[in-house]
Amino acid sequence: MRQAKAAIMAVDAKEKPVVGAWMMFGHPAIAEVFAGEAIDFVCVDMEHTDTGLADLANIARALKGSGKDLFVRLPACDAVASKKALDLGATGIIVPSVNDRATAEKAVAIAKFPPEGIRGASLCRATDYGRDFQDYFARHNREVKVVVMLEHIDAVACVDEILSVPGITASFIGPYDLSASMGLAGQLDHPKVVEARDAFLEASKRNGVLPGFHIVPNRPELVSQAVEQGYRFLALSLDQEFLKEGLRRMLGGLSR
Repeated sequence: MRQAKAAIMAVDAKEKPVVGAWMMFGHPAIAEVFAGEAIDFVCVDMEHTDTGLADLANIARALKGSGKDLFVRLPACDAVASKKALDLGATGIIVPSVNDRATAEKAVAIAKFPPEGIRGASLCRATDYGRDFQDYFARHNREVKVVVMLEHIDAVACVDEILSVPGITASFIGPYDLSASMGLAGQLDHPKVVEARDAFLEASKRNGVLPGFHIVPNRPELVSQAVEQGYRFLALSLDQEFLKEGLRRMLGGLSR
């Protein structure tokens, strides 16, 4: 039942970027649609949505056999939330608001079994209800993916301390929250915001962590731009944005 590893996690300017789609609506049909496209992962957002554990279980079932990684954006750096997401079949967690080394260390710990972490073991769905327990337990700590979100200027100030924590696979810059923490909410092209993003990008490379960016607008040129800048872990827009944009394009053909 363990999902196949979909992406090679390495920091290399020549490496193809790891790309995925972001789900705000917790319906398994959306996951199925996304999984049919040329992406590496699907991310289910459980921080800013009403998506529940039963929804997540059905999404995991929808992705079974697709070869796509299932990431869950946790509501917080919380051991119980992480355990439940991984028990249901997530192959990685995305932890919001990691602003210091201690939180980064906790993010890794809640994703891994002892002795490397604190995740509790059980005969859960991820182990095929116990049938795959021994093999799952043996390989989980080296395969689980931990992504930290740096969303505050305080995180940028200690970015090397955060990203040097062993066990971090990738990192996301949270551009909107970052700009807000600088008193420049939504001004993503402001020189100070760009400078902070550049510091994050370079620190990710130095520490062997995949630098990530969530590109929300449906603009392909932003994707190629991010790749040229060196980002290698990309979340592409949101399901709700794809819906709105598609409808607006169709409406554009009408005289109203």
